[in-house]
This record gives sequence, structure tokens and C-alpha cells, in this order.
Amino acid sequence: MTSREIRNRFLSFFERRGHAVIPSASLVPENDPSVLFTTAGMQPLVPYLLGTPHPKGKRLVNVQKCVRTQDIEEVGDNTHDTFFEMLGNWSLGDPASPDGIGEGGYFKEEAITWSYEFLTSKEEGLGLDPKRLYVTVFEGDENAPRDTESAEIWKSLGIPAHRIYYLPASKNWWSPGDNGPCGPDSEMFYDLTEKGLGDMTHEEYLAADDRQDVVEIWNDVFMEYEKKDGKVIGKLANKNVDTGAGLERLAMVLQGKRNVFDTDLFSQLMVETKKITEDMRAERVIADHMRTATMMIADGVTPSNTDRGYILRRLIRRAVVKAGGTLMPEHVSATICAIVETYKGVYVNVLENKERIAEEINREIEKFSGSVAKGMKEFEKLAKTGVISPVDAFILFSTYGFPIEMTEELAKERGIMVDKTGFETEFKKHQELSRAGAEQKFKGGLSDTGEKTTMLHTSTHLMLAGLRKFLGEHVHQAGSNITTERTRFDFTHPEKVPREILDKVEAYVNEAIGKGCAVVVEQMPKEKAKKTGVEGSFWEKYPDMVNVYAVKSEDGTVYSQELCGGPHVENTRTIKGTFKIIKEEASSAGVRRVKAVLE
Repeated sequence: MTSREIRNRFLSFFERRGHAVIPSASLVPENDPSVLFTTAGMQPLVPYLLGTPHPKGKRLVNVQKCVRTQDIEEVGDNTHDTFFEMLGNWSLGDPASPDGIGEGGYFKEEAITWSYEFLTSKEEGLGLDPKRLYVTVFEGDENAPRDTESAEIWKSLGIPAHRIYYLPASKNWWSPGDNGPCGPDSEMFYDLTEKGLGDMTHEEYLAADDRQDVVEIWNDVFMEYEKKDGKVIGKLANKNVDTGAGLERLAMVLQGKRNVFDTDLFSQLMVETKKITEDMRAERVIADHMRTATMMIADGVTPSNTDRGYILRRLIRRAVVKAGGTLMPEHVSATICAIVETYKGVYVNVLENKERIAEEINREIEKFSGSVAKGMKEFEKLAKTGVISPVDAFILFSTYGFPIEMTEELAKERGIMVDKTGFETEFKKHQELSRAGAEQKFKGGLSDTGEKTTMLHTSTHLMLAGLRKFLGEHVHQAGSNITTERTRFDFTHPEKVPREILDKVEAYVNEAIGKGCAVVVEQMPKEKAKKTGVEGSFWEKYPDMVNVYAVKSEDGTVYSQELCGGPHVENTRTIKGTFKIIKEEASSAGVRRVKAVLE
């Protein structure tokens, strides 16, 4: 079964069971400063899991693009990759609460039953052998009881009790981080061995999992708890279901492969990477990193020394090192063409941005290739001493462009430790902007919905409208981070913005604040929003019905009209202070950054 067939079967299966199909959100999270990338299917739906009504109803299904790089050193084995697609279906709220749009919510019984049916049904699902399935459930702890309910449902479907394993929270409790909805989960594993493993004791099962003889193919999360600052603080108002099945692993199972790189999601790409190197692990790493870089750039990320751009830069440069120090433009073009062909008709922005993707990757490779050989020579000289000091690590970064993680990885291969804390101290001394350590959280941000942050959020909308008014309609949001002290806003523009233009933008925002404009939200069809000139980025990630926030004065002037998830002030007269742009600078190629305050 091809990956396209798996996607289509999954969406059709749940659509027939009352689920609305929604598009994948962007890899760049909207109004979520807690993470740099969309790392899970549920992440874009957190407001709805916490109780906000979704315009499509209580039952949803989609295929979500995700990026995770915390296991980057594992890429090249059988199952790890940095970009992946998550098949997911959701129930938002209790079954007893119909939404007036479609079917009501559901919980454990329906979720588990449908998971089993989709996995095993030859007519509607994947037709997997139920005799090769193993199931895990939550064993219970001080936060929640032992999940015997899920175990009983699995037994009623025909899974023997001795193939249901109770595991601790480290294995069977899911949350997106230290804050937000969370809960126990039940995971499904499939036997990949040729002859089959048959019945296994608890210890035998754990050993099979470690050997990757069984792989996780689905996860049903029962979100009925809330976590704050790392602690479970109680139950949510509603019970929610969040399920996830990794497309790459399902393709591996259904196509009879022992690793994801032999599936049709990578097959065309691997043909090209085999022309670059003869080392199998390096081939896989290059394929993975080029695929992830392509998807990131298609969603608006560009290489830089900070935040998302830093992670993209690290991926590209790591691929260059694995390729022996350079990637020729013809190799880049061939790999991108293979990726475009694989995802043609699935993610349209990959094809639409094909040329820009190649330009960004080639530009980054050109920057790095000139110094990588000298950098490797310097690294080898340092490695022979058996010590790489924090100053050495910083020189490798600042002079030769080696991300600290790359230096750590190369040193580890030679049994040398790198003092990362010392490196970061050196880093701060030189006033660099990078967050060494990659996927760290922003400090503060819109996840803080306090009064000051909300005032700055509405002011930021007005600022974007002002920038578009005085610079042109090519200006779009490219990222934002809002704290109680300031707003930091990235936007598309090719050159430095003159101070006189920034003054005009300030005046525009302060005029809207002074007029006491109402801030109103309206739900409207996405196509109507587009046609009426509503501002928004990554339109493809929004559902058919969207929330449009408008800032309107009593004389009829519309100062801002933009897609958003909120929150905002109800009237601009409640915004305290004068809006002031205090800094304007380059963020990355073709992207400018401003910082502004209310003072």
C-alpha cells in the first residue's frame, strides 16, 4: 500500500464516522511561543482541546506535518527522522455534549474500537494481521489511576490479556510539554519479524521493543487532565481524544520494510543521495535533512543564527558534512525534485516554492562550503590534543560555521567531551544572538494571555497593517514573539526600513489607539476572507471557516483586518501607553525584525 493510499484511507475512514477533514497546519506554529515548530498533531488544536469551540465541530481528522530534532543523532537508524507526518483524529468534548454542527464527542470505547478497526480491516483500513499486534496501557500513579478501562476494551475486541502490557507514565502518559492538556495513552505495536514473535512476557516484550522487532504504529491519548509548570493540577472541563499514527512507520509496516528509508516516502530521494556518498548512514542523514529543510523553507523558514533559522542552518550544514564537505547545486536540485515529486498534490507549497527552496539551500551551502574543509582541519588538530576547550568550540562556530552540536557530535565520535556550558559563556561574551541548544522555548510570549501581553498583541496587528500601508502588500508576518515588556515581530521585506517610515507606522498605530476602536471577531468562510483582503499567512493551514479580527473606529475606518486565534483587547482605548518602535534590523535574508513597546 502506497503512502498516498494510507493517507487517503485514513481520512476517508474517519470522515465516514462523522469527522471533519481539516488541513495540516504550518510547521511554524501560530501564536504559540512555547515551541519553535509544530511537533505533534494536537499542537495546533490546543485552544480547542482546552474548550474553545472549533468551527468544524467536535470530530476532526487530518494529516499534520511535524518536525522534531531532539533525536537528530539517531537519524540514519531504522525509524528516526526529523520531519514526519502524523495521522490524527480528535474528539473535542464529552459525548453528551452535541455541537449542533455534526456528531458529538466520544471517548475511550470509540477511539480504541476505531483504531483497531482501521488497523485490521481489509475493506476500510490497512488489513494488518491482528495476531501481530501488542498493546500498552497506563499502569497508574499519583496523578491518575490504572487504566483498566482501556485494557477491558482491548480484550473485548479480541486482544488477549497477556498481550496487554501496563507501563509507567514515562511510556504511557502524553503531554506536549510542561503546560497544557495531557493524559494517559494506549499504544499499539506491530511485530516486524519474519516468523512472528507470538506471545511474550512483559520482559520479553520490552526487549523486543528495544530491538525494534516491534514498532509503535498508533497512539490513543485520552486527554482529561491539565498540566501546569510540569505538574498535573486537575481535570479538564471536557474529556478529549487525541490519536496519532506516524505515516512513515505505517508505510514501513505495510510495505514490508525494516526501515523508513526503504519506503516510497524516501525511495526517489534515496536514489539521488546514493550518488552523493557510498556510506549508507550518511545517505540516510542527507535524505532526511534535505527533506526537512525543504519542508521548513516551504513554510517560510530561512537559515539564520537564531531560533527556527538556526535549526534549519544546522540541518543543512550537517548534511554538507555527511556529504564530505560540499553538496553540488546539481545534487541539491535532484534531491529537491525527488521531494517535490513525492509530495506533489499533498503539500502544494512545496511545488510552488521549489525554486526558492533550492536558492536558500544553495546559498547556505555556499556560505558553509568555503570554510568546512578548513574547519575540519582545525577540528582534527584540536582532537589530537584530546581536549576541545570552550574557546576552541566557539572559534569553530564563529570562524568556521560549525554549530556547537556538530562539534559535540564529531568530538563524541573520538571520545572527547565538549564543555557546552563554557561554550555558551563564550557565546554570550561575544553578544551573539543564537540560542545554542536548538529547540529552546522563547522567553515569555503570547501563551501568557495577561493584560499587557494582550495589549501588545492587538498593537502588533495594527503595526502589521501600518507596515503594509506604508511599505506595500508584499509585507507579511514571518514570525512573532510577544512578552509583557515588548513585541518582537518579523516580516517579509527585502531592505532596511527608513526611520521616517517607522515613524509613520507608529503614528498609524497610535491613531487607532487614540480613536478608541472596537476590536471585533467574525467567523467567515476562508475563501470570502481571502477575497475581501483579510491579511494572513499560511492560508493552507486554516479550516474552511476562519476567525477574522478587525479593528474598526466609529467613523468606519478599518485599521486592521487579520486572521488570528486571539486574544485581543475589546477596544483600543484600553491599551495603556504610546506605541513606540525601538529597533529595526535584519532577521534573515528577505526578512526584517522590529521590536516595539508601549511606554
